[in-house]
Amino acid sequence: MNYIRMNRLRSEHRWLDHEIRREERRAHPDIERIRELKRRKLSVKDQLVFAEAGLHPVRA
Repeated sequence: MNYIRMNRLRSEHRWLDHEIRREERRAHPDIERIRELKRRKLSVKDQLVFAEAGLHPVRA
């Protein structure tokens, strides 16, 4: 397992979560930005799950 990569992914996941919450609290949130942040957060989560399981994701 690559602990440095896993720590980076966890940190990025937390940052994305923070950015989503920050955008949602704005008076006029940018829905497209929220959608993109959530998509990136899900992607990071998938990568983290694979890394924790010691697997490599299949690229289409």
